[in-house]
Amino acid sequence: MENNESCPQRVEKLLNELQSLYPDAACGLNYRTPFELLVATILSAQSTDKKVNQVTARLFAKAATPEQIAALTPEELEEEIRELGLYRHKARYIIAAARAILAEYGGELPKDRAELMTLPGVGRKTANVVLGTAFAIPAFPVDTHVFRVARRLGLAAGRTPLEVEEQLMQLIPENLWIGTHHRLIRHGRLVCTARRPHCPGCALRPYCPTGRQAPA
Repeated sequence: MENNESCPQRVEKLLNELQSLYPDAACGLNYRTPFELLVATILSAQSTDKKVNQVTARLFAKAATPEQIAALTPEELEEEIRELGLYRHKARYIIAAARAILAEYGGELPKDRAELMTLPGVGRKTANVVLGTAFAIPAFPVDTHVFRVARRLGLAAGRTPLEVEEQLMQLIPENLWIGTHHRLIRHGRLVCTARRPHCPGCALRPYCPTGRQAPA
């Protein structure tokens, strides 16, 4: 194993191993349209995908389009999503975003990051999730799992999500961006957890500078 932690050979082997470990890794949020994914992603802040999916199953049965969401009052939407953290703020963001989509984009979700980020409640990560997952437009969303795991694996050294995103996009082929995003999330949830990463049994340990330093 070469000492250069970003050497192409190590990265290629690591990505291949990730693919073997999680061949079916995909977005954990349930959605049928890009707008539903946008709503679900906004709701996912400080909430689990499982809980969000439970909430959106009920919500989308009642209101699933920008028109239907925009017609709700904040109190009505709050009642539907109150099981989730920050539900009052999220309700206002989602309604405002739906109304902006209707007013500015004719009811169609824009396929441009800058335009998506003008919508209330939509930051760079959420915009990238929608672009990469719903529209298959190259993007590399960096959430807390991707940020943590990429740094531990030596794929990035950035101190901010944007720095990590830029470093990953330079290192990893564009056609692998969204798939690697999903696989890093899966690995972060199952193995490379925040508090007690399971380094001894990790299949990526041979390629991981953090894992190689951990006790056996």
